[in-house]
Amino acid sequence: MNAPAPDLPMTVPAEGLPARVRVHEVGARDGLQNEKAVVPAPVKAEFIRRLAGTGLTTIEATSFVRPEWVPQLADAEELFPAVADLPVDLPVLVPNARGLERALALGARRVAVFASATESFAKANLNRTVDESLAMFEPVVARAKEADGGHVRGYLSMCFGDPWEGAVPVGQVVRVCRALLDMGCDELSLGDTIGVATPGHVSALLTALDGAGVPVDRIGVHFHDTYGQALSNTLTALRHGVSTVDASAGGLGGCPFAKSATGNLATEDLVWMLRGLGIDTGIDLGRLVATSVWMAAHLGRPSPSRTVRALSHQES
Repeated sequence: MNAPAPDLPMTVPAEGLPARVRVHEVGARDGLQNEKAVVPAPVKAEFIRRLAGTGLTTIEATSFVRPEWVPQLADAEELFPAVADLPVDLPVLVPNARGLERALALGARRVAVFASATESFAKANLNRTVDESLAMFEPVVARAKEADGGHVRGYLSMCFGDPWEGAVPVGQVVRVCRALLDMGCDELSLGDTIGVATPGHVSALLTALDGAGVPVDRIGVHFHDTYGQALSNTLTALRHGVSTVDASAGGLGGCPFAKSATGNLATEDLVWMLRGLGIDTGIDLGRLVATSVWMAAHLGRPSPSRTVRALSHQES
């Protein structure tokens, strides 16, 4: 008779890895923005509250974009006040000065801007060149930093590959990263928007960023699992000293402006790996799985996360 599968992995620490990783949870924003159906604001608020109850300390709440751009996030003014009392960081995405003012008016003090490493995606997403988009973000970052407690994250999409341009030169990514830091961004999130990164490419980019004077403690990584590489890419980043990893509960999400993008790295899959490596996250995996199962029921389909399926016995 086979023994039952363990609820937690055996812990076998590896040398040269961070002792603790901060998981930047993006399920409520990046995860839900690509849904065909609009999830009601009260359900989103409950999702965020449940995520906060798992021990996550950073939960990206929503995006203050124009409703016609991303209809799924048109309820930002209703949602943010419903969760603002939570004792966690609740960053929000702001596309421009108008979005920032909407966010600040509701008390948001942690915001993110969304830049592109490639001209094609900058045009598709922002209708600007890379340099024009950086010029647009500069006053947004400055204004956000003026607010008491203001903190700005710079997302950089297409860091490894672009559906129109193919592989993205490392130097091109480093240039935009340096520009985002120089304008005042507190941290960067390196996005593998279409999931084509591999460990060698990740290592090359992080080595180049280090050479350009970008501190590793200001870098986060954001991998998509299109080709099943998200965890191996994450482990490579950890070996370079990165200790902030973006992930999405249940593996929700993609990118509405990049049709070849599939789901984000599942938070549960990440936490399972980190637990096995002896890396602290402060996250209760059981509660996290239960939260993703709950959300999957609202979406009407099982979670794509392998860990959620294994621990909850969901059917594929």
